[in-house]
Amino acid sequence: MIKRSVLVAIFVAIGALSMTTVAYQQPPVQPQVPIDALKLKDNLYVLTTSTPGNAGTFSGGNVAVFITDGGVTLVDTKLAGWGQPILDKLKTITDKPVTRIINTHTHGDHTGNDNFFGTSVEIVAQDNTKANMEKMDAFKGDNAKFLPKKTYKDKLTLGSGKDRIDLYYFGAGHTNGDTFVVFPALRVLHTGDMFAWKDGPYCDLTNGGSCVALPRTLQKVIASIKDVDTIIPGHSPMQTPADLQMFQRFTADLLSHSIDAQKAGKSVDDAAASFKVDKYPGYKNERVKAAIQSIYDELNKKP
Repeated sequence: MIKRSVLVAIFVAIGALSMTTVAYQQPPVQPQVPIDALKLKDNLYVLTTSTPGNAGTFSGGNVAVFITDGGVTLVDTKLAGWGQPILDKLKTITDKPVTRIINTHTHGDHTGNDNFFGTSVEIVAQDNTKANMEKMDAFKGDNAKFLPKKTYKDKLTLGSGKDRIDLYYFGAGHTNGDTFVVFPALRVLHTGDMFAWKDGPYCDLTNGGSCVALPRTLQKVIASIKDVDTIIPGHSPMQTPADLQMFQRFTADLLSHSIDAQKAGKSVDDAAASFKVDKYPGYKNERVKAAIQSIYDELNKKP
């Protein structure tokens, strides 16, 4: 009975750690609902229905729809299987074609429909993200033609004037290739999953992510990107620069707490139980334990 209880506990723990990754990679069998669209500006919309949970309604990350003189730029493309619902919603917004896709990072809930819009679409991503996408089954074989056609290292500007888009890479966090997308004329920033929700961050160590580096990377973002009023996060309602600053403090606090707990010989369970989110209004602790586990795993690998 004792052995059986131990095995059950192990399987439950493995399942909990796997849930986040599954949410990022697995498409629903059949989309159940239409995708919602939020209008931020006359030429900028966000396709939502993006909060993980119910497989029938979760379509993937928030998608920015930027309408320019030359066509539509999408920031991310949600989970595979949702291409037609995306297109259906786009037709209610504009009659212009999709001409460019910017992928904020490699995960399938942000790259799942890159192939849906055809080979004429320019796909843009950070160097490391393209390398990560090349490892994905979704981009192997004939589908390799849907890998990013344009990449950058630290910064890239697309377009000019009111159609200008600035792309930035500041370092590891959610993955090792996360792009921050700025629409300067509209004072809007899309963070992708570097700021996904008000909870523990998900740092994908297999794709170069780092919860140890995350607070420092976010600090660089805050110090470098100015003149922004609205933030499009990865998987939650629209936020403000103050919300991003609070998230940075939250991740720094979580890192410091985890380092101290590990030095004190505390288990991940104990460290998670003693971390309080009360001083961060609106925050949850549903993903705090997984984030602490990631930090412990990183620290254990260091000399």
